[in-house]
Amino acid sequence: MPSKAHARAEALRRSESTEDHLERIQELVEAKGYARVTDIAEALELNRSTVSNMVRRLAKRGYVNYERYRGFTLTTEGQAVARHIKQRHRTLSELLELLGLEPETVAEDVEDIEHHLRPQTLKVFESLVEFWRKNPAAHRQFLEYHGRRDR
Repeated sequence: MPSKAHARAEALRRSESTEDHLERIQELVEAKGYARVTDIAEALELNRSTVSNMVRRLAKRGYVNYERYRGFTLTTEGQAVARHIKQRHRTLSELLELLGLEPETVAEDVEDIEHHLRPQTLKVFESLVEFWRKNPAAHRQFLEYHGRRDR
């Protein structure tokens, strides 16, 4: 089990592009059991050679089981990172939805900010989402307060 310091250092080394690739690979694996360079390139609107290079780098870092000209899957470590990315995405989406933002705004803002949060910030957001889910009256009270301020 890696230390917290090691996990933080590894998270800092993951670029937005790395995380986007891992997230899409996991989505494809969940949908059809494997991912292909072509599918990822299409999903991320990148050319196949760019994706192919990234997949090779992800394999070298231990995130992807990759054989040239075949479909690939995530390693156990890659799956753990992808689950973290997915959970972060879900938390941010829920938070922005609870704030009453339009779905398009939620989607765009989550993509813009999800890679730039520190773990302690995400933890606070998770707590707030959980608090509002368990305390709908407090959530309504905030929304009413915010609505009065917007007038």
